[in-house]
Amino acid sequence: MKTHHPVSVQRAAFLFCRVSITVILWAAFFLHSIVVLWLAFILLGLSAVLGVDRAPMIVLYTQTVGRFLPSFTETLDRSAMRFAHTLGTLWSGACLFCLYVFPLSPIGWRLLLLLSIMKTISASGYCPASKLYTCATGGCCPLSRRLFGEQHHD
Repeated sequence: MKTHHPVSVQRAAFLFCRVSITVILWAAFFLHSIVVLWLAFILLGLSAVLGVDRAPMIVLYTQTVGRFLPSFTETLDRSAMRFAHTLGTLWSGACLFCLYVFPLSPIGWRLLLLLSIMKTISASGYCPASKLYTCATGGCCPLSRRLFGEQHHD
């Protein structure tokens, strides 16, 4: 099973994307702003559909600051990043769903708090969703190796 699809993006653009989405999620949480949460949902969804190399925040940085201050490139696994963005989209969508369906319940905001914490961990460079993808496709745990065989993601 070939799952590794390498793409290169500017390292600074990738950092900008990770930090920006994290800030947007925390802003949505602290301001209790559904509009800001919608922004995060849309950006994550577009990133999942378009791929990390054409994600809105990556393109924004690359076409503005990145033209004048180019940085080293970073090679990412498009499939793993698509999985991570899809997971973020679904999670933020679940937050929106809970906020609209259960407006008096704090469950939507609590889910957003958990998402914001996970995204902060991810922005720090320890992307749990990407690691989960690698593991699920046979890269780390004995169960996935048994199911999918030995996979190399280097």
